[in-house]
Amino acid sequence: MSFKSLKIGKYIIKKPIVQGGMGVGVSWDKLAGTVSHEGGLGVISAVGTGYYENKVHSKKLVADRPLDALNFYSAEGFGAIIKNARKICGDKPLAANILYAINDYGRVVKDACEAGIDIIITGAGLPTNMPEFTEGYPDVALVPIVSSAKALKIICKRWKQRYNRVPDAVVLEGPKSGGHQGFTYEQCAMEENQLENLVRPVVEEAALWGNIPVIAAGGVWDKSDIEQMLSLGASGVQMGTRFIGTHECDAHINFKNVLINAKKEDIQLMASPVGYPAQGVRTHLSELVEKREGPAIKCISNCVSPCNRGEEAKAVGFCIADRLSDAYEGNLETGLFFSGTNGYKLKEIISVKELLHKLMQGE
Repeated sequence: MSFKSLKIGKYIIKKPIVQGGMGVGVSWDKLAGTVSHEGGLGVISAVGTGYYENKVHSKKLVADRPLDALNFYSAEGFGAIIKNARKICGDKPLAANILYAINDYGRVVKDACEAGIDIIITGAGLPTNMPEFTEGYPDVALVPIVSSAKALKIICKRWKQRYNRVPDAVVLEGPKSGGHQGFTYEQCAMEENQLENLVRPVVEEAALWGNIPVIAAGGVWDKSDIEQMLSLGASGVQMGTRFIGTHECDAHINFKNVLINAKKEDIQLMASPVGYPAQGVRTHLSELVEKREGPAIKCISNCVSPCNRGEEAKAVGFCIADRLSDAYEGNLETGLFFSGTNGYKLKEIISVKELLHKLMQGE
């Protein structure tokens, strides 16, 4: 099976593979820039940009962490990441992943537009007002992430009424993805919520709004998985965890090794201050949190609105901003290492070029 290119708005992605946005610092300039350069769609994570280049873009630090959303989601850091990714990929399409649940969502979307991003992908909530933040940037393609046909219908209806537009593409994420899920714990295990059973209904809904391209995500691992998703009607796939096993991935080598050494049973769903279950690798941090002996929770960065300034973090036992940034810095004691359910299959680190070749050719 030869793969067709993927069209998102005015942009053509030669290889229909979108690299998932992974933060803090897992998919920044090196990974995203290289994926776009090699013909896929590189996606920069907007999370924790105040940590970029050893925090030089964060105007104020407390306990060596960016203070508040203004510094955690640093406009200067984000701009520098995009600029450096552009040095790698040139004018090829480049995307940013901006979570809807973050504080300062609208400002961060505008920061991305001003820095010259082509495509914005948004999940972690239903982004019903996403288009209002990209006014004045008609070429920026908008891609919400959904977990059901119902969610897509709600977004399309609202966008059509308010902004007279529909999404340029949609990412459909099943419960095998890394990080936050669009399901409850119970829903993650239900047969009807598995990605292969969600694709057709979402493709049917997308067809009613002008054949919006559907990008299937969550557990997609190899060429046969891609072929399965395309045969169900998807126009492309999104893959995050698989790209952690590349030389160009911006994650610390310790992060990559956590996945390479993980066993299948180590990858589990866990409670998160964001209010959704999150999927990651069970590590030393998990044991500390269960015993209520985890690192102190101080809410320095004020990263996501559902956390309610650290209240939810205290309820679940860890601060997500601090623990993800510890993983970025390679701290094995207190880092939180997100992974999709197939992360244990990572056994080696290869180049992005080689990975894309394997995914396209099946070798």
